[in-house]
Amino acid sequence: MNKKQTLDQLCINTIRTLSMDAVQKANSGHPGTPMALAPVAFVLWDKFMRHTPQNPDWPNRDRFVLSAGHASMLLYSTLHILGYDISLDDIKRFRQLHSKCAGHPEYGLAPGLEATTGPLGQGVANSVGMAIAERWLQKYFNRAGYEIINYNIFAIASDGCMMEGISGEAASLAGHLGLGNLVWIYDNNHITIEGNTTLAFSEDVAARFKAYGWNVQHVADANDLEMLERMLQASIKETERPSLVIVDSHIAYGSPNKQDTADAHGAPLGEDEVRAAKENYGWNPDKTFYVPDEVKEYKDQITIKCMKLEEDWNKKFKAYAEAYPDLAKQFKMMQDRELPEGWDRCLPSFPADAKGLASREANNKILNPIASLIPWFMGGSADLGPSTKTYIKDTTSFERNNYTGRNFHFGIREHAMGAIINGMSLSKIRPYGATFLIFSDYARPAIRLSSLMKQPVIYVFTHDSIGLGEDGPTHQPVEHIASLRAIPGLDVIRPADANELSVMWKYIMELKDRPVALILTRQSIPTVDRSIYASADGAMKGAYVLADSNGIPDVILIGTGSEVQICLNAYEQLTNEGIRARVISMPCRSLYESQDKAYHEKVLPGSVQARVIIEAGSTFGWHRYTGRHDDCGIFGLKSFGASAPSKDLFKEYGFTAERVIQVVKNVIKKTKG
Repeated sequence: MNKKQTLDQLCINTIRTLSMDAVQKANSGHPGTPMALAPVAFVLWDKFMRHTPQNPDWPNRDRFVLSAGHASMLLYSTLHILGYDISLDDIKRFRQLHSKCAGHPEYGLAPGLEATTGPLGQGVANSVGMAIAERWLQKYFNRAGYEIINYNIFAIASDGCMMEGISGEAASLAGHLGLGNLVWIYDNNHITIEGNTTLAFSEDVAARFKAYGWNVQHVADANDLEMLERMLQASIKETERPSLVIVDSHIAYGSPNKQDTADAHGAPLGEDEVRAAKENYGWNPDKTFYVPDEVKEYKDQITIKCMKLEEDWNKKFKAYAEAYPDLAKQFKMMQDRELPEGWDRCLPSFPADAKGLASREANNKILNPIASLIPWFMGGSADLGPSTKTYIKDTTSFERNNYTGRNFHFGIREHAMGAIINGMSLSKIRPYGATFLIFSDYARPAIRLSSLMKQPVIYVFTHDSIGLGEDGPTHQPVEHIASLRAIPGLDVIRPADANELSVMWKYIMELKDRPVALILTRQSIPTVDRSIYASADGAMKGAYVLADSNGIPDVILIGTGSEVQICLNAYEQLTNEGIRARVISMPCRSLYESQDKAYHEKVLPGSVQARVIIEAGSTFGWHRYTGRHDDCGIFGLKSFGASAPSKDLFKEYGFTAERVIQVVKNVIKKTKG
């Protein structure tokens, strides 16, 4: 074994032993996969990855996603020996409160973590979004002689990732698009928590991926460094298809009693087994968290090498900025999540119209002016573009061999769509994904991760209630808005008319650290006459007084979306009857709740206990605004809908001004009593 081979093996065994020690000290974690895949991680980062430990956000870095997030110590140990800001003390605090080294990789918590992973399959689907972003960025920004974008995306997937349906959705789309900048490494260790994968998994993964249109390679032994290098090199050279490298490995490699067993999957090895494994590696079993001097020297060499990569790129970008100043300015703006000065002047206003238009239609009239000014704003739908009205005009579709397009066709793959646009957002694209609100259930895990990663992803959900009509209860959302509101850090926005929607787009586009679920109607809704009622600018506070009485109101009506018009109709009749009413439009509860107490008291004074809330969905979560535990004053749905025209359904379920007035009078009587 020559000097380089000896150093390589030292680095690999350092990754293994640091991972074992960290899991053992935490008495929690997954030691087996880091022990098995240390050679794969080392060869990948040492031979192929272009990265910069001193600047983990370098725009032209290669991306690495550990989709098998339970093997997080593999990544932390690797980043440590490469010189990233993850210290031995951080590793010693693995899985402890406020540690950089969380149980599963968390984006933003430690350098070098490209995505929050752990729910299996999400990470590889994120990597497809990253590959899509790289292809678009390359086509938009690169010019002859000035290739500022040219990077690859790598991901490690587990057996579990392969079993989860999202990976199949994402892989199918990646193969269709011919994303040759994408390489997945499949850790084929045949072990899951319950035991051998033969319990539930017997398909031919290689054949499946070949059918998807992928280039498939195979490494029979994860410890065969030469073969790993050859197969990874072949995968990188394949530029017309994404590549899958299937690596056969032994979970807990080197452990005398736990290698190739489920015991090493989700629990520490035990002190005696750790010592025995170290002895098998030729390691001193008495040393814990040990990093040999040679590995420390390697860290310094890597840092110098990577600094040179970034320095060369910075010189290239400086020349690029001189040759193409407008593009360079856009590139920097995109990286910093900034917007062109005065961009919001493009937001349209809509004239009062008793007939109005569906908010999905209004959305298209707002979305397109934004897209004309912000080139990195783009998205698509899960095969519902004609229904969600989310096409960007004056551009093409993003397709194989046409990566300049900004309209995306995700196919009927809602879950993968959510994870893919997360990956696009992590690459600094500003993406949106659209489908019917009912299918937000299929995308929910990805939506949750958008929030967890604080990504300003935009989810456009149309057909927002029983108002979608004849398709019936299978397509009519009831509990979905309440369910989405339960996700921390997600702004759920349901505008009352086209002007509220336009105002809320200003709020949406200026977000940098939270996702949005935009809830839109299929049916037409009136455009409120703002010469009579309050300006839609109030929507920027999440809730505002749309119509008011003279003096302290007897009752406050709170509505969202299309039901605000019902509130206004009831308000007019109540006013004629001498009942003082106030109408609150509340397009975004989370935004309203972020306002100060003074604003809350101004909009919803505590002295007015008679309150009626109207929303064509579940009543869950609205009790905080009535101050009561019963449903008195909350007008919503407690059942599924039915197949019928929307007007008939609203009448059937009582969403009429006449019914609301009856409820108002009962609430006033009850609160006075």
